[in-house]
Amino acid sequence: MGCWSRAAGTAFLGWFAPSRNASWLDVGCGTGAFTELVLDTCAPGSVVAVDPVGSQLDYARQRHVAGRASFRVADAQALPFPDRSFDVVASALVINFVPERLRALSEMRRVARPNGAVGGYVWDFKGERSPTEPLTIAIRQMGIEVPRISGTEDSSLEALRRLFERTGFDSIAVKMFEVTMSFIDFESYWRRQTPAFNPQAKIVATLSKRDRRRLKDTLQDLLKPRSDGSIVCSARANAIKACIPM
Repeated sequence: MGCWSRAAGTAFLGWFAPSRNASWLDVGCGTGAFTELVLDTCAPGSVVAVDPVGSQLDYARQRHVAGRASFRVADAQALPFPDRSFDVVASALVINFVPERLRALSEMRRVARPNGAVGGYVWDFKGERSPTEPLTIAIRQMGIEVPRISGTEDSSLEALRRLFERTGFDSIAVKMFEVTMSFIDFESYWRRQTPAFNPQAKIVATLSKRDRRRLKDTLQDLLKPRSDGSIVCSARANAIKACIPM
């Protein structure tokens, strides 16, 4: 999940304010980091977490959440659960990546119980405020094209609200979270921004040693480190939640 995502998840759960002992469905759980955050902070009665990628779930099952949550391979667009199965249905940093977002939200609504809650949050790719934006800008300044993030057009607060309204939700609330992170120096920041799975990191991996050095210099200029060498920067997450009527 990373330091950025964990901070956004903590802010989201504080605002989402789920009831204790609720039955949860974590949609698009990946490696289980948000699942772990739910277990550690929300006192759920039970948690089921789903993801379409089996290898992600294999990793999740190795975390210390194993035994405290149930992990299943499933597509957000066709959830394998009966109607009204869960008190809380949530999705962390996933909604914009789902190809058929309205279908996925309809499924999340279907499996939520009356008086339950459905919600999620995404990075603000539309507003160019994701944690990877400085690196993206630096790469583009070198004349290298960076592919557009999937679902960018549906990552704003307004777009999220429209998606929920079109799915038939009511009692909708939205919230923007500013997430600020500090890094002791540029190298610490660089390591956090370039894990192997990051699309921008894959571009970095193709660069020559000289071009990589040039990229790092460009990025460092953009970030404007403090006098002690530390770096403070922020990103924006957009969140939404809705209640299921009785």
